[in-house]
Amino acid sequence: MLRAQFEGLEGRHPGLWPPLPRMLCPPLVALLVIIAGGWLVWSTQWETLESGAESERKLRDEFERKAAQAQHLDILRKQKTEVEAQVLEQERQLPGKADIDALLAEISQMGAIRGLQFELFKPGQLKIGDHYAELPIEIRLSGSYHALAGFVSDIANMSRIVTIDRIALTQLREGVLAFECVAHTFRYLDAAEAEQKKQRAPERKQQVLR
Repeated sequence: MLRAQFEGLEGRHPGLWPPLPRMLCPPLVALLVIIAGGWLVWSTQWETLESGAESERKLRDEFERKAAQAQHLDILRKQKTEVEAQVLEQERQLPGKADIDALLAEISQMGAIRGLQFELFKPGQLKIGDHYAELPIEIRLSGSYHALAGFVSDIANMSRIVTIDRIALTQLREGVLAFECVAHTFRYLDAAEAEQKKQRAPERKQQVLR
């Protein structure tokens, strides 16, 4: 009997429906309206939630990227500090312009203490570099092998930077060797030399471009 009330409703005006369908129709319509409205609200909230989640992901990625950059920056700053300390230590080993004469006298004294005979001790032409000046020194002396080896060791252990190249050894007589070399000592540029070097830099650059 209940089923019969729901048969043949198609095409009929709701006002002509049997009592039960007429009673159920308004609640069903209201329910559909509520469901449709709820879906609309829920879908909007879902889109908002998805948008918020995407923004959160972007912010998290940006934070992680900046955190990695900050960590990398800390490493670079530490390396920069270490390099600056090394450069400063190297600069401390460079004598000033006024200290060169004392350094040359110290090298000569090292040879004399070892009992070596100096035949030539000739400072050459000063070479001005970008950050320091290089002074080559031609040295020729004679003595025993052990004395010569000790002299070279003394130079290597100096607090100042001194290098040796173009070494030649010849035997003069039994137990006596002739030793020739070019020693290179370095000093930092004084204020006037550094300024002069700075002023000449644009000229050298133009010459290279030509």
